[in-house]
Amino acid sequence: MEKTKVLFIHQEIAPYLKETPMSLIGRYLPQHIQEKGKEIRIFMPRFGNINERRNQLHEVIRLSGMNMIINDTDHPLIIKVASIQKARMQIYFIDNDDFFTKRKYTVADKNETFYDDNDDRTVFFSRGVIETVKKLNWPPDIIHCHGWMASLVPLYIKRAFKDNPLFSDSKVIYSIYNDDFENSFRKGYEKKLKMPGILAKEIKWLKNPTYANIQKSALDFSDAVVIASPNINPEVEKYAMSLGKPILEYPGEDNYADAYNDFYDKIIKL
Repeated sequence: MEKTKVLFIHQEIAPYLKETPMSLIGRYLPQHIQEKGKEIRIFMPRFGNINERRNQLHEVIRLSGMNMIINDTDHPLIIKVASIQKARMQIYFIDNDDFFTKRKYTVADKNETFYDDNDDRTVFFSRGVIETVKKLNWPPDIIHCHGWMASLVPLYIKRAFKDNPLFSDSKVIYSIYNDDFENSFRKGYEKKLKMPGILAKEIKWLKNPTYANIQKSALDFSDAVVIASPNINPEVEKYAMSLGKPILEYPGEDNYADAYNDFYDKIIKL
């Protein structure tokens, strides 16, 4: 029987970034799922504070070279890869000089000021992952999104790419973390992410792109939800509960990977 394919899209993965609850899940969940017999692919942004030499990142020429247009500007897509040898895992990094390489921090500068263009970076990262998976010609059964920088993936998969045979049968799972930000994305965000297949009425939340509304939009287009932190934004939690979709309640810090694996098996059968 063919292996179940799970695509992990993470905002943070240790050891490339500092250890946080999200980055540790990014590090250990895919390994466990792979050890359970599933096939995996893993993506994250190539933030500028990731040490390329120490972590042995190198560019994958055959996957790089595409330009993505965001807000009428071309942005080259660079794909890099690194391995966590002891886990036998390969990580794909979505890179771009202006959005990632030249920044020495992740989503805020040294003064903890939220980057104004985090909206554009979110569009670039989400589309970059999907375009790279298309080049890999790898049809995922499960697409599991972690962190708000992956929040557009559910929308793109279920609307812009719904007729692509690679994604037509994919189930999208969105994890909600305690990763609130106080700022809103800039006005006009909903215009930057438009693609054929996406209707204006379907992205109503993103006309006012607060953290809560960005999460609500991601939940609208997901097949299932994971509560990945013990305390999450109450507005987002209430909305998630109101949708009637399958939800994996917070499984705790121990043995969470088994709970996730069982949840994947359940969602595939829907």
